Amino acid sequence: MATHTLLDTAGAVEQIRAGQIIAYPTEAVFGLGCDPGNESAVRKLLSLKGRREATGFVLIASEFSQLQPWVADTEALLLERAMQTWPWPVTWLFPRARDVPDFIAGEHDTVAVRITAHGPSRALCEAFGAALISSSANHASARPARSAGEVEDYFGHYLGGILAGPLGGAERPSEIRDLVSGEVLRKG
Repeated sequence: MATHTLLDTAGAVEQIRAGQIIAYPTEAVFGLGCDPGNESAVRKLLSLKGRREATGFVLIASEFSQLQPWVADTEALLLERAMQTWPWPVTWLFPRARDVPDFIAGEHDTVAVRITAHGPSRALCEAFGAALISSSANHASARPARSAGEVEDYFGHYLGGILAGPLGGAERPSEIRDLVSGEVLRKG
């Protein structure tokens, strides 16, 4: 196993701005992330994971203003529904903004978004100043990585680095709920 570059937050942001994919700890597993506005980086991430574009990605943020460019104008009561669960590990499917590309939302009329309370992920979004893609660090058919070593085993030199920091202690990835119906699509 090669030893990959462990990054601090500033180094991780530098790699993201350079169009690289990085790995970082989330609430339950290591995630892979990049700038969702960089189509080349997102397509590289799709290829790296062996993931179909039709699936779409989750976007994480440290505050709702970072998600606003990605979601359609939302009725106040529905927005309050989501805000009451944040910053806990709940991902909501919001109606997507008109100009959100399919390489982000997939074949869906919604986009998956979450405000994170997890320290390293939150600091990364704050430092980047915008939402980031958050996709579990694994190939499409493998279990998600729970350590930097597992990330290294899966992806080796294909990453711009791994953000140093602990996982958040959750046993399972975030719950996913539909904003309009309130339906739980994946239990957390």
